[in-house]
Amino acid sequence: MRLNIFIIIILSTIFLNCSKSNNSPEFIKQTTGRYLYNSDEIIEVYFKKNDLYLKWHGAERIKPMKLKDDTFFVKEMNEKIQFITNPIDNKFYMSLISKVNDSSIIYNFRKLNSEENIPGNFLKNNEYDKALNGYLAIQQKDSLDVSINEIDFNSKGYDELSDNNFEDAIQIFKINVALYPNSSNVYDSLGEAFMKNGDTIQAIENYKKSLSLDSGNNRAKRQIKKLKKIQ
Repeated sequence: MRLNIFIIIILSTIFLNCSKSNNSPEFIKQTTGRYLYNSDEIIEVYFKKNDLYLKWHGAERIKPMKLKDDTFFVKEMNEKIQFITNPIDNKFYMSLISKVNDSSIIYNFRKLNSEENIPGNFLKNNEYDKALNGYLAIQQKDSLDVSINEIDFNSKGYDELSDNNFEDAIQIFKINVALYPNSSNVYDSLGEAFMKNGDTIQAIENYKKSLSLDSGNNRAKRQIKKLKKIQ
């Protein structure tokens, strides 16, 4: 008799755990999509064999542990997340839940519409005008946003230069110039990209602009002198 009761308990536990892991078709449809993690980063939610997965920070297959129908624990974030519809704006969110109080939401990640995108994705797709507009909008909202770091853009531009992708480097440096028009360094970098692309006139113009912002830029002086000789 005791053995039968034990077997029933085990089977019931298995059944409950299996039921708990199932996600309804409605939940899958509503939850699948891209969520704005920050101004230039996305968390993507997708399902495989009814299980929820995340793409985030370059990881393609993060599998959260399901706690409730709409609540999961993400080990990689060390956070609990919940999927909710906000009654104020009637939009769908992925929310971080307080570790102390399960009912307390500490941050919301808005679900993006299909036509929405982030500047970083435009940049990857060489859609430079759209990327620039996106980054300018971020800067207007918060000039200290980490996604519009001058040094990072400069590094991206030089990555393209090192691969001899001169046109791409020029476009990235132009974005940096638009974001930081009072920086001597961004014009110096753009001048170098034009020089390597064989555009002497634009190279000199940007080196002169760099020099006007920093009269001590001896590198710009040398490059201008050298380029004028070959004009």
